[in-house]
Amino acid sequence: METNRLSPTIAQALNEQMTNEAHNAQIYLAYASWAADKGYDGISNFLFRHANEERNHMMKFLEYILKRGGKVVVSAIPAPGEDPINVNDCFEKVFKSEIENTAKIYRIVDLSMAEKDWATWNFMQWFVKEQTEEETLALDLLSKIKVAGGANAKDDALYALDNDLKNTPDDATLAQDVTVENP
Repeated sequence: METNRLSPTIAQALNEQMTNEAHNAQIYLAYASWAADKGYDGISNFLFRHANEERNHMMKFLEYILKRGGKVVVSAIPAPGEDPINVNDCFEKVFKSEIENTAKIYRIVDLSMAEKDWATWNFMQWFVKEQTEEETLALDLLSKIKVAGGANAKDDALYALDNDLKNTPDDATLAQDVTVENP
């Protein structure tokens, strides 16, 4: 009896996204290692936590494919790319990576809607919200870095930012969660 409930197109897209999440984890690991090497322990800790979050996303895709009776295809991941040249560049690269990931998530949402695969469409809604959160968090960090001086931020501003990121939550406040009482 055939138990696979994923079309070949959806299965391929989900497997590609699983690999992309692994790639994103490697990007965060590389940037976290770069930050640690530069003495930015708070930034490094923040990025290491996000690398772990990306690995968790990868596992969600893997598990979903299995639960839908599909075949998981573990593929090689690309290298994370060049190290950042400064803290500003680091978070610009993080933001760019998150924007690219959002486009890939939306592609799967579009495919699942076109195929009327409502289980996959529903599964992907968690990732749509997650990407909104990731983009918001990256933009918030870029705003802080801009206030600190951007690419020309001085050591004292970077020290304060580094200390701030040690305790920065991994979640961002989304527009849909804001109220008059809690802006």
